[in-house]
Amino acid sequence: MLKYLINQSKLLLLSASFASIVHGICSVLLLAQISEALTSTASDQDEMALIFAVTALCVMLSYMVAAILFERLGQRAHSELRSFIAQRVIAADYRQLEQLGAARVQSALSEHCTRVAEFFVSFPVILTNAVVVAGCLVYMAFLSWQVFLLALAVIGFGSLGYHLAHLRAIKHLDIAAQEQDNLFAYFRSLTDGAKELRLNRDKRTAFYDDVLKRSIEKVRKERTFGMSVFVASASWGNFLIYAFIGLVLFLLVGDVPDRTLIMTGYALVFVYMVGPLEALLLNIPRANLAQVSANHIEEITHSMFSSESQTDKTDLPPLQSIALQRVLHRYYHEQKDEMFTLGPIDLQFCPGEITFLIGGNGSGKTTLAKLLVGLYPPEEGSISLNGKAIDDTNRDYYRQFFTTIFSDFHLFERLLETDHGNDLDQRGNQLLAKLHLQNKVKVQDGAFTTLTLSQGQRKRLALVIAYLENRPFLVFDEWAADQDPAFKEIFYYELLPELRAMGKAILVISHDDRYFHLADRVLRMENGRLIFDHRKATNTQAEITTPSVVTANSVT
Repeated sequence: MLKYLINQSKLLLLSASFASIVHGICSVLLLAQISEALTSTASDQDEMALIFAVTALCVMLSYMVAAILFERLGQRAHSELRSFIAQRVIAADYRQLEQLGAARVQSALSEHCTRVAEFFVSFPVILTNAVVVAGCLVYMAFLSWQVFLLALAVIGFGSLGYHLAHLRAIKHLDIAAQEQDNLFAYFRSLTDGAKELRLNRDKRTAFYDDVLKRSIEKVRKERTFGMSVFVASASWGNFLIYAFIGLVLFLLVGDVPDRTLIMTGYALVFVYMVGPLEALLLNIPRANLAQVSANHIEEITHSMFSSESQTDKTDLPPLQSIALQRVLHRYYHEQKDEMFTLGPIDLQFCPGEITFLIGGNGSGKTTLAKLLVGLYPPEEGSISLNGKAIDDTNRDYYRQFFTTIFSDFHLFERLLETDHGNDLDQRGNQLLAKLHLQNKVKVQDGAFTTLTLSQGQRKRLALVIAYLENRPFLVFDEWAADQDPAFKEIFYYELLPELRAMGKAILVISHDDRYFHLADRVLRMENGRLIFDHRKATNTQAEITTPSVVTANSVT
């Protein structure tokens, strides 16, 4: 991840790094001039004052340039990361996204992206103070190489302790990052499950005390412990520095030439170096947090891949037929706690036909619909469009023939991927009026004025979008389940026949047996198998409830 971000902004990163290095060098030069001024004669004061002023100005300007450039770099990194993750999510296979879960994606887009971006903002602090510490060491070597070697030993001893502490702390920070994913899922439950929590006091109390609060506390404790270890190790490093200053002042420097200059220089350098070294040690954890977050993002994005070719925008040919031949799909069935096998299924769909798909809960109806529309690739068998087999090279193109309203549908604020003609708002508002939504929501400039609606109203709004998308095949998964009887009548008696008259192929997953007679065809699923396929020409209520194993091509 960090390599990716660096490659995206090489010039900006190099410029900001150069400014930080210049700032660090100028800071060390400023310190050397202060040390020299303390032991210089009055005759040299004018020239030294001019050099000091120029150096101080360079310190200010280099810091300003470095901070601005790294702030821009941090914001760009944040933007690049979010765009990168969003593109991977959009391109990923739907099955992978189901397995990955929304909480982990949300965590990556918010928490982990922010951590990585903060690293780029803190990078000038790390780089500048590293240069300052290195410059101070060089200046100490110039004053006395014997004392310099001892300084290296002290700093090396402190660094070893810091490294060992770092290994301990990073484990706790990693645990906190993993728990953060769970916490985002719990945060979502706060709003999605608000009704259930409000209606049940015991559930509300248990959710907060045993789930949410416990997760919040775990993140807090792990991060606090990890960061505390860093702070403690930094304090240990500061103690070693002050101990070394005491050794220099009272034990190490004897009666040698330039004793005052050496003692003054070492004391001044070490006192000055405490601040940069402490800032360096305290900001390194940000780099570690960024590393943890970058690894987390990389793990998530690597689990999202697509074996399919993405299709370009193209005009769709007329739909002639869609055929499923011996299609089979397996997945874990939670209710039965076992692997569930759907199929083998043989089906054929034609335009201008209304098909009802019925069956009990867990029989595989929605999974069959996802196979049909191309969200799941079949593990065995094949799907063909107008006689052409569908595979990874054209499955995305195949999906463009469908508009779906699944039970867990999502509404976007704007009308996306529709015919953006001048009359889009007018056509949308006409459909809203037809579904009695004109007093709740309107279409203005291709966007809805509100999405704060009941579930039944939101489904009607989704139906408006389906109309406007004007795809050849429409799939409705329990669309009428949340509707009042009046709107069910409109859906079954007006909208479906109207769509059929437009030449649309329609698949309706439904339990409304009082409307089965309106279908051109009724399919029944049980335990993942198609046990009934009946055409309207011989349709009776007795036949609908009589199981018989058939294929689509054997019934006319």
